[in-house]
Amino acid sequence: MPSPTPSRLRKPLLVAFSLVLLVAVVFGLRDLLHEDVVVSTANAEHRDLVTTTGTNGKVEPVDNFQAHSPYPGVIQHIYVHQGDTVAKNKLLLAMDDSDARVRVAAALAALRSAELALRNIEQNGSQEERFSLSSQIASATLRKSQDARDLAMLQGLQASGAATSIEVANAQEKLKQDDNSLQLLQQRKTGRFSSDDVAHATAQVADAQASYAFAQSVLAQAIVRAPFAGTVYSLPVRDSDYVNAGETLLQMANLSQIRVRAFFDEPELGKLAVGQFAKIEWDAKPGMSWHGHVERVPSTVISYGTRNVGEVLVSVDSSDGTLLPNTNVNVRVTILNKPNVLTVPREALTTAPNSEDYVFRILDGKAVRTPVKIGDLNLTSVEILDGLKQGDTVALGTLGGQTLTDGESVRVAQRP
Repeated sequence: MPSPTPSRLRKPLLVAFSLVLLVAVVFGLRDLLHEDVVVSTANAEHRDLVTTTGTNGKVEPVDNFQAHSPYPGVIQHIYVHQGDTVAKNKLLLAMDDSDARVRVAAALAALRSAELALRNIEQNGSQEERFSLSSQIASATLRKSQDARDLAMLQGLQASGAATSIEVANAQEKLKQDDNSLQLLQQRKTGRFSSDDVAHATAQVADAQASYAFAQSVLAQAIVRAPFAGTVYSLPVRDSDYVNAGETLLQMANLSQIRVRAFFDEPELGKLAVGQFAKIEWDAKPGMSWHGHVERVPSTVISYGTRNVGEVLVSVDSSDGTLLPNTNVNVRVTILNKPNVLTVPREALTTAPNSEDYVFRILDGKAVRTPVKIGDLNLTSVEILDGLKQGDTVALGTLGGQTLTDGESVRVAQRP
């Protein structure tokens, strides 16, 4: 096979040389034109790490009083206005109580009748019946004595042949009947009524007493007085209004002691604990807020509209009487408060597939991948337990959306 001539070898060598030269030129130009990746940054700083969770709630007084109509009737007079602050035992409202007084009188009469019936049973009858029975016993005793004398006389006459045996037998039978009648009358005097009679009469007295007490309580409810010092915050009736039984007449409460029944979604319940700080806001009073604390956490989950919630009681510590019962408010509870811990923004943190947490620390114009140990976090910040120190600069991200690599040259964007 003939060997290639120098002219044939020269052409492939020239092509290869040209390609190498082209690659060198391209990479050289890229290095000349390369611009550092622009990143936004933040510093690791010591600050308070606070986490809160919020929801809606309804204001309710700790001490609340509602007056309801004890029977269908007419409002006789109202002695206060809505919003009035009243002292304990202040007369608030009165209903027409004429019918209630009639029912009390009837119940009292029924009670007295039942008591009399029981007393008569316990004493073996009424006084008239006892007098009548005593009179009957006396007559029966006298009759028995007379019949005994008659029998003795007949027996004497029989001995002398002046009386027959039939007459004596009839006298003996009559005396026996007298004795039986007297025994029956004596038994009536000591045991006329059975134990069942006593139990029945006793039950009737108890029933009459309950009816009388109920009638009295109904009458007492016709006059409404303040059970404690407070504010009348609801007064839906007016003088001469007709109301049905059970209808609300007024509501009052001590507005300096209120709480909020807050409805937290089920996933948030595990973060709540008694004593946690709470902030309450009311849309009707923008710019104002009230402080409180979690008083009681729920023991069960309930349905509230389309939500599964737990009812959390939040005591209002700074109540000034402005928050009104039954108003809807917003509640935010502090579930985490760690003062003066080292933190960085959450966007600086990256978690590798092997679950290693790291940040890119900016050192001498380069992004240095730095493993960190983290603690608690909230929506904006994360606690750094190890790996960084106060003042370290970390990358938050690139302005062009590039992915940072360890050791890559970067340029820090100017902060506004």
